[in-house]
Amino acid sequence: MLEKTVLYFKLAAYILNIIREELGRATRTAWVHRRARWLGPPAPPSRDRNIVIIGASFAGNRVAQLLTTCLPPNSPYKVVVIEPNSHFQFSWVLPRLCVVEEHENKAFIPYGGNVHDNPAGVLRWVKDRVVDVTEAGVQLQESGETIQYDILVIATGSGVEKGLPSRVNATDKREGMELMRNVQRAIKTANTVLVVGGGAAGVEVATDAQNLYPSKRVILVHSRDAVMNRFGEGLQKAALEGLQSLGVEVILQDRLIQDASRSGSILLKSGREIQCDLVVDCTGQQPSSGILSKLSPASISTSGHLQVKPTLQLADGKFPNVYACGDVADTKTPNPNARSAMRQASIVADNVLLTATGRKPQYKYENSWSDGVIKLTLGLTKSVTHYGDGKSELLFPGKETDEALMAAMCWSRMGQKPFDDPYMGAESDGSIIKAIA
Repeated sequence: MLEKTVLYFKLAAYILNIIREELGRATRTAWVHRRARWLGPPAPPSRDRNIVIIGASFAGNRVAQLLTTCLPPNSPYKVVVIEPNSHFQFSWVLPRLCVVEEHENKAFIPYGGNVHDNPAGVLRWVKDRVVDVTEAGVQLQESGETIQYDILVIATGSGVEKGLPSRVNATDKREGMELMRNVQRAIKTANTVLVVGGGAAGVEVATDAQNLYPSKRVILVHSRDAVMNRFGEGLQKAALEGLQSLGVEVILQDRLIQDASRSGSILLKSGREIQCDLVVDCTGQQPSSGILSKLSPASISTSGHLQVKPTLQLADGKFPNVYACGDVADTKTPNPNARSAMRQASIVADNVLLTATGRKPQYKYENSWSDGVIKLTLGLTKSVTHYGDGKSELLFPGKETDEALMAAMCWSRMGQKPFDDPYMGAESDGSIIKAIA
């Protein structure tokens, strides 16, 4: 009981610390702009120095937001964001929207809502993919252009070769939506669905599919002795009970011994053979660090992450002007998520701002137990939020009333009106949750 009480106090302190950090950053930004108005010209003759950010998911977009907001108006630096996707892809809702129909548009949020070219000339946004990084510049895939950088931020995240339901693996919103519809149709028409992987994506796909289609046979196979094995025993128990209460068949400490096909006979390591119509692979996310393999191969760890200093500069001392944050960075974060990625992004932005004003990086990233907070859905109408510090854990059961989960909130935080996207026009907002509940 005492340990849980301590955890409540730690949670409250964490929330207060976030508020303090944001207020401090806002105060520093206001002072920088006021000082520039007092002592310097409103804008430099030209912004001829580049801060290049590769990737604009949670980490990269946050760095861009902070830098464009906080750079002094008379700074010679310009922020150049290079991102291949047409839209911000809200990966947290992908498992749900690969099962439930008519909401897939909500996973793709237009860029530009909270990152602006203001003051004019501070931002250049490039829709392209970086294929090579040198000591002085980055080369783009489609245009072939080489963009020089003075400071480089790598925020390329992690990827999955097989794509959905963990990653879209398509750069255009319409194409991504069609890929999601393909998964929806495959689950809808299958009699037996085999879900591989007992992490959050696997648990959510399995419970959603079984809840939406109770007559189907849904099987989840996980190689560990518990689902959600990276978290506390309380969440592991809650997830297992959620799966089994819906009728999902759970097979633990077993794995496929062949590449997952889309249907047919699947052989497990134990020798068990499963007949299924569809395999949904929810395993295998890997850091997207390959673009640095030529410039600094020593920076890539055995796990594929980029090794970094506490300041989130590359550990390779030859490149003090190169930073990494988010899933691609080797920060030893136990349970990487958007929260930890954005905290790292704030550290990177603060250090880049110091560098841009002639000072040395001094802010350091430290893992926090609170970064591992997770909200796990267990079917269409139930969820559980887990807080744990390795010694104790808190579980808060919840009831879900929105099929698209927190998509609307993410749109708002990205500075966009849910779900207003001129790129798409009007989209259906159908809902079946009331019929299921």
